[in-house]
Amino acid sequence: MSVQCEVTAKQAAGAKMSVFERFLSLWVFLCIIAGVLAGQMVPGVFRAVGKMEIAHVNLPVGLLIWVMIIPMLMNVDFGALHEVKQHVRGIGVTLFVNWLVKPFSMALLASIFIGHLFRPLLPSGQIDSYIAGLILLAAAPCTAMVFVWSRLSNGDPLFTLSQVALNDTIMVFAFAPIVGLLLGLSSITVPWATLFTSVVLYIVIPVIIAQFWRLFLLRRGASVFDAAMAKIGPWSIVALLLTLVLLFAFQGTEIIRQPLVIVLLAVPILVQVFFNASLAYGLNRVVGEKHNIACPSALIGASNFFELAVAAAISLFGFNSGAALATVVGVLIEVPVMLMAVKLVTVSKGWYEDTGGLRNHG
Repeated sequence: MSVQCEVTAKQAAGAKMSVFERFLSLWVFLCIIAGVLAGQMVPGVFRAVGKMEIAHVNLPVGLLIWVMIIPMLMNVDFGALHEVKQHVRGIGVTLFVNWLVKPFSMALLASIFIGHLFRPLLPSGQIDSYIAGLILLAAAPCTAMVFVWSRLSNGDPLFTLSQVALNDTIMVFAFAPIVGLLLGLSSITVPWATLFTSVVLYIVIPVIIAQFWRLFLLRRGASVFDAAMAKIGPWSIVALLLTLVLLFAFQGTEIIRQPLVIVLLAVPILVQVFFNASLAYGLNRVVGEKHNIACPSALIGASNFFELAVAAAISLFGFNSGAALATVVGVLIEVPVMLMAVKLVTVSKGWYEDTGGLRNHG
């Protein structure tokens, strides 16, 4: 195993939730209030911010999104891909749930709940946009926070690292086609040029910058890398929160008129999280993987790369869209819901190991 892989594995093994991460839902809630109030008090300022764009890309938001994503991608060691062969079954379950089940199950759930059951309670002009936002939220698996979830559930750090590296590699190539396919199936017009531009801006370029920066720091020593990550790590959450203030400043009027929208959008997200986590957890048990492999496999399938989802929603549909609001709801409930999922896989360890067929495997 390479030195770089060892460094990142140690980080994953020792990952702890920072104050920002632990209280992320509180900060998001405060950003909702701050954004709504600011948007009502100084609407001209936010209209001016909204006009700062080139080729439909808002420059202030684009900068914030890079600050959000790049520190997270620096934690990913693509050299860890060779570790995949050590847990082929667990990786297979992860890939199956992340790419063949999760996006499609969310599209189905969004259609059932938002397109039909809750339709009379939602603004009719935003139904398709809400569905699009939910699809974007489910189309990319979690990148950084999964290290925290894995640590809290005593997951294998090398497996966690290798599955994140593999998922990120796939995401570069699969995000746009999957999103385009599902938006097309949902009868939503796909702005293909904007979609591919978003992938380049918010996946490909940040990955390249992050990996060059990572290599530069690691060549100066693991301690230098660790010190740099300790400094820039909080940038992601701060940039996310500032982006949310902008989002809610634009969404404020709609939220004040329709507070029920946030609650209703949370329903398919909650169902999807627990469905995918349960499916991955159960399948790992069936194929005979150890509990410390099943946990991160289940948790990465349940959580979302919400920073990318927010970025893509803004780029594709705009600040004022229902899609942007739907992705923000995912951010709002991410931490408490994932902590519940961590608790469930942790307390069920006895059940998992008693009858999971592990006695005949490793």
